[in-house]
Amino acid sequence: MNYRHAFHAGNFADLVKHAALLDLLSQMPRPLTVIDTHAGRGLYDLSGDEAQRSGEARAGVGQLMKAQDLPAALQPLRAAVSQLNGGGPARLYPGSPLLIAGALRKGDSYLACELRPEEHAALTQALTPWPAARTVCADGYAEAAARLPRDGQALVLIDPPFEKSDDYRRCVEALGAVAAANPLAVTLVWLPLKDLETFDSFVRDAEDAGVGPLLIAEARMRPLTDPMKMNGCALVVARAPDGMGETLQSICDWTVGALGQGGAARIWTAT
Repeated sequence: MNYRHAFHAGNFADLVKHAALLDLLSQMPRPLTVIDTHAGRGLYDLSGDEAQRSGEARAGVGQLMKAQDLPAALQPLRAAVSQLNGGGPARLYPGSPLLIAGALRKGDSYLACELRPEEHAALTQALTPWPAARTVCADGYAEAAARLPRDGQALVLIDPPFEKSDDYRRCVEALGAVAAANPLAVTLVWLPLKDLETFDSFVRDAEDAGVGPLLIAEARMRPLTDPMKMNGCALVVARAPDGMGETLQSICDWTVGALGQGGAARIWTAT
């Protein structure tokens, strides 16, 4: 999978991931350490050639911004996009780094990891206004557990592009390393949904790694009949806060219902 996020910024998967991320950031006790393993550029121009060519932002955040029936769980994301664009049309979209940085409170810290030098340079520029946010041009899988404090509240976001064959394995390894390093840490993993066997295999491996309990949210935008397409996305949350299942259900129900094509939302737990 050759993945450049500029083509996909603001799509349905970003809406699911970022709405859930903002909910987690609002709930977790402080002070909080946040580590983002695959941060990307941090800020995306939806008027650029990539976004215009794919049309995914128009079908995603474009619909979010004009929805009349938006549930409470998605309203913080809409507010963040609106603020970034000065209340005007959504020409810019915030990646996870800007959303995290904007949610930091006194005493919090944020480390954004990005391996590609050109993306890291843009990320560093985007995070300049937030002194509590730092960046590193390094392998986020390795950095997550190495830089994680051994106690205290922590949130780790694992959101790889899934362009390498070992991304699923390395996600499971990172989940295990984070859990071993800090048993209080909450980990949010984003995954594409292409075929059910690949996803079920990931969940089985995560269960075998002993990182549970796992709260799992699936936004199936269409039936999983063509494994060559991204038919939806999933979130896997290790040690999720109480009540997060209801929030994820609301996010996925709206996204699938408003933007999907005969799909379904599914929220479940694994140990």
